[in-house]
Amino acid sequence: MTVLDDWVTAVCAEVGLDPTEVPVSAVLDLARDVAHQVVRPGAPVSAYLLGVAVGRGADPADAAARLSALAADWPVRLDAELADPTS
Repeated sequence: MTVLDDWVTAVCAEVGLDPTEVPVSAVLDLARDVAHQVVRPGAPVSAYLLGVAVGRGADPADAAARLSALAADWPVRLDAELADPTS
């Protein structure tokens, strides 16, 4: 087991979840997509929102894929300082 596996198992035990039902790869892929294509702080927020959606009955794989697709289509926006290095 990896440290991540140990962590997920411990967290699941703490909050009463079955670790075999946690789509770790899908959550990590979503976090990566949002962090790289939207904004870094959006990664944990998106993972939380995915969890809320799943808790309300959404299919985990479908919801993660839809959010990753949304991130992939998100328009690139450069901050003013990055767009104009003289400012």
